[in-house]
Amino acid sequence: MSREMCYRCFWPKALCWCPSLQPMATRTRFVFLMHPKEFKQEKANTGRLTHLCLPNSELHMGQSFDGDEAVQALLNDARNFCLLLYPGTEARNLSNGALTPADLGERQLVVLLLDATWSGARKMLKQSPSLQRLPRIMFTPAAPSRYVIKQQPQPGCLSTLEAVHELLTGLEQSGLDHYPQPTQLLGVFQRLQDFQIRCAADPSRPGYRHRPYSAPSERVTASGRSGERRSKYLRQPTNATDSVP
Repeated sequence: MSREMCYRCFWPKALCWCPSLQPMATRTRFVFLMHPKEFKQEKANTGRLTHLCLPNSELHMGQSFDGDEAVQALLNDARNFCLLLYPGTEARNLSNGALTPADLGERQLVVLLLDATWSGARKMLKQSPSLQRLPRIMFTPAAPSRYVIKQQPQPGCLSTLEAVHELLTGLEQSGLDHYPQPTQLLGVFQRLQDFQIRCAADPSRPGYRHRPYSAPSERVTASGRSGERRSKYLRQPTNATDSVP
């Protein structure tokens, strides 16, 4: 018998996150572009939980967004100052004060984030020339990823919850936004992992790994061509997330 689901957070109603998430008002408009695999298959999706914490955000599922009317309306609205959170040599580093209120003028700051694996996000960007043309921002992470239940592909990679926490911290430091509850996103991330770890330790629960998670410091990072591509950016003071390679 299937369990009754909450179709807002996509968790079983008995485990629904919604009552515990406190909306955080932001001046920035956050746009989460979620890969279909994350949307349909990833139970521990941090992008959806981040979206639910931010009333001034929206979530769109797809692999190519040039034909997405809602996304294109945002990009083509002259009142918006649209940026893509994506590391690289041309990206403005918020941690260095490379973006200021004067850059926006009277426009609304809109930050788009690719919510996918590293390879999935690269493919999404490749299939969306309109996203490729956007100016890019990044940040220098204040701490390594706190992910325990997943292995990040490279040092410096963060979950979407962690990335938005860092992003809001940088926006506040730059005078571009106010971060009203700086402990909430990391708290949600910790609660999510604690739940998954408890489930994995419970032999009566089907569908879990039933073995301990290794410490992140003990894991081997990716190698080969894909690892070299990531390291090319991550050797710099930049960022990457499970939504942003």
